[in-house]
Amino acid sequence: MNYGIVIFPSKKLQDLANSYRKRYDPHYALVPPHLTLRNVFSTDDDGHIKEIADKLRNIAKKYDPFNLKAYKISSFQPVNNVIYFKVDSNPELEGLHNDMHGPEFLGLEPEYAFVPHITVAQKLSNDEHSDVYGSLRMLGIDHEEIVDRFHLLYQLENGSWTVYETFRLGKD
Repeated sequence: MNYGIVIFPSKKLQDLANSYRKRYDPHYALVPPHLTLRNVFSTDDDGHIKEIADKLRNIAKKYDPFNLKAYKISSFQPVNNVIYFKVDSNPELEGLHNDMHGPEFLGLEPEYAFVPHITVAQKLSNDEHSDVYGSLRMLGIDHEEIVDRFHLLYQLENGSWTVYETFRLGKD
């Protein structure tokens, strides 16, 4: 089974992201707008996922709620035609990401450098990317909110994602 670890932003930011994702993101119906902390990983062992959840509980205790600031529209082009809300990096986000990629977690190095973001468009042709990116950049974004939790998701047979467990930040 496939799993991933994400932060879901507030409804306000999700609604804004979805206003673009409806048209420009083929994954729109599969998962709500999110900031990925840990990309997809697989395990078919129920005991192993419970062990991972225990590790995530311990990671969550290490970090207090923090400010998430989405401050501009950006793109991963020329690597790929993904357009996203860029999220300001901070020690908490970096720490969460690093802890979820450390040798004591799953031991797998991240495929890409960590760029905190919320995808709003992907799998666009070059021309489409150029048009959409140009118009979204003119609109811009300026949003701040407090994040106090992250989620372990699993993928259903139809490709959609659902929450396995939610982890609250801070010492409860």
